[in-house]
Amino acid sequence: MNVRIKWLDHMSFVGETSSGHSVVMDGSPEHGGRNLGARPMEMILLGLGGCTSFDIVSILQKSRVAIDDCIVEISAQRADAVPAVFTRIHVHYIVKGASLQDKHVKRAVDLTSEKYCSVSMMLKQSVEISYDYEIVDTSKDSE
Repeated sequence: MNVRIKWLDHMSFVGETSSGHSVVMDGSPEHGGRNLGARPMEMILLGLGGCTSFDIVSILQKSRVAIDDCIVEISAQRADAVPAVFTRIHVHYIVKGASLQDKHVKRAVDLTSEKYCSVSMMLKQSVEISYDYEIVDTSKDSE
């Protein structure tokens, strides 16, 4: 896996992936940026969210558990001093489906957080990561 980061101007950069995708990153105005893209540290959280979301959906589908939606909300705290690394990350899953069983969602969350999500495995070496979930029963919506 390879990526390439190219400086555009000011504090804007474009990241190019070996799979042919691009993403713009930019700094805040107080750091010379123009707020044209996500911050690099936000990209880390997006990577975590994407990785763990992929796992949740995949695990539930392989278990033949039908879901209507999977949303992951991530909050993080950073150190006050430089380097402003993450000190705590909390991952909150919202899994929607008709009559979902708690045991299936819990198993998926446990598996992604303890075994499958490469990003969380890497991050938890240096930052505390917590997880929780909620299940939204959509069978009530169809009544």
